[in-house]
Amino acid sequence: MEKSIAHLFFFVVLLNSACGQGPDNEVHTPKSTVFSAELFVDQLQLPWGMAFLSDNSMLITEKAGRIIHVKDGKKTAIKGVPKVYLRGQGGLMDIALHPDYATNGWLYISYASSEGGGKGGNTAIMRARIVNNSLVDRKVLYKAVPNTTRGQHFGSRFAFDREGYLYFSIGERGDREVNPQDITRDGGKIYRLHDDGRIPADNPFVNKAGAKTAIFSYGHRNPQGLLTHPETGQIWDHEHGPRGGDEINIVQKGKNYGWPKITYGINYSGSAITDKTHMPGMEQPIHYWIPSIAPSGMAFVTTEKYPGWKGSLLVGSLVFQYLERLELKDGKVVYREKLMDGIGRVRDVRQGPDGLIYVAVEGKGIYRLNPDSQK
Repeated sequence: MEKSIAHLFFFVVLLNSACGQGPDNEVHTPKSTVFSAELFVDQLQLPWGMAFLSDNSMLITEKAGRIIHVKDGKKTAIKGVPKVYLRGQGGLMDIALHPDYATNGWLYISYASSEGGGKGGNTAIMRARIVNNSLVDRKVLYKAVPNTTRGQHFGSRFAFDREGYLYFSIGERGDREVNPQDITRDGGKIYRLHDDGRIPADNPFVNKAGAKTAIFSYGHRNPQGLLTHPETGQIWDHEHGPRGGDEINIVQKGKNYGWPKITYGINYSGSAITDKTHMPGMEQPIHYWIPSIAPSGMAFVTTEKYPGWKGSLLVGSLVFQYLERLELKDGKVVYREKLMDGIGRVRDVRQGPDGLIYVAVEGKGIYRLNPDSQK
């Protein structure tokens, strides 16, 4: 037992030094906070994603297969939600509004779907509108194959870039030795589409025989954070590692992010996945977590309502049940702190159009972080 602990300690030190990330990059608990957390929407079982409408209302997805419209404290269930394959980590997942939603009314949802051949399900992307509290004009833009009864690593988050392209993530569905490194297969990828589902002509693998032409990058494990950097316009993701090795990456066209050929994590049993953290032609994360925090949801802070937070990155932790704030300098994480410690499994975090931060917590609901000045 002592030998295995010593081996694990050596492995952690080696991993930290290999990426130039100091082993002292620990999370801090602030002595005081700049906000108070208010339970803004209560009695939600597993809220997965949030989207904000111009009338100060919001749409919330629940994993079991519900979309809830919340306005002035009143909850209304949206009808016409597609049938969800509810298994393990799969269900109804993210929701996003088209950048020109005010004009065209398009929204996008990701969900586990059993459509197609074979048992089980896989991640699907749908576009729809809401009319009279019901989804209409529904169109499946992408459905990953093959279906599988495995319950892990569906992804799935959305982001729109400044040119209006839609990005989404699908995890490697628990088949790490096959899917993430093979561009002819779905899973372990970030994808890019036009807003109507067409494949962009300049996607990196459109001229590659047999390739899934929607793929934008590959070698990912299970990305459950995806967003557009508010200043650079780059697409950022974070993804679950195994035991250790959760990552933040800047997603680049056609790049390979290495899973499972390289990783800063180990198997859940404590055995090594690989002894490599670097390989030629594979990208390095800008940050990784040891131990794993199980990240879900991600938001950049652009508001000035929380002193000292502007420019920070917020990430939810499922396993440690807090909201993490990360300060960045020159593309690296230089400080980490835990907020709302012990609140529950934080599934999503968003900055609303009012400049306030909203946090989705499993088994509770949506919290709003009210700045101290608003107490």
